[in-house]
Amino acid sequence: MPVRLPELRVMGVDPGLTRCGLGAVEGRPGAPLHLVKVGVVRTPADDEIGARLVAIEAGIEQWLDEVRPDAVAVERVFAQHNLRTVMGTAQASAVAILCASRRGLPVALHTPSEVKAAITGSGTADKRQVGTMVTRLLRLDAMPKPADAADALALAICHIWRGGAQNRLAEAAARATGAGGGVTAAAYFRGRGRPAGYSRGTTK
Repeated sequence: MPVRLPELRVMGVDPGLTRCGLGAVEGRPGAPLHLVKVGVVRTPADDEIGARLVAIEAGIEQWLDEVRPDAVAVERVFAQHNLRTVMGTAQASAVAILCASRRGLPVALHTPSEVKAAITGSGTADKRQVGTMVTRLLRLDAMPKPADAADALALAICHIWRGGAQNRLAEAAARATGAGGGVTAAAYFRGRGRPAGYSRGTTK
């Protein structure tokens, strides 16, 4: 019998010092997705860097307490022209990774182009296109704002569709077949085909 993937609750983090986008989504490939929570953690630009990172940590910890995700997906920081901006993003990203890892939660890093491709089908989509698709996929009445919040939801959706599918499938297959079953996610996909909505992503 085909293995039914259990639902996965993922918290997405779009890191930033001024606005750190946070969004939690629950679902599985091939099934409707559900919004759990969305928002941002804000810090004043004129505060000391240490105080800003402490505030981001407190906000993420509060979210982890409330959302209780199975995994955390963080945008992978990449080189930009503005070194100051990328440094701040990297610092916020490190805080998110630390908070999740301290709780033993798996952390996945997804590049912006991978997230865009997963959500819209194009790795060069703009923020409005991503926000529009997130609104559709989660059946929301309005696009989440600011864009950092929508991007965090997109990260969570991307991980459910790409990062979490094979891990969850492997776990489910192991439970279904017992210790000696030896059924892998790769074998399932070869023999059964991918679940509807599943799209393999690139490794980052």
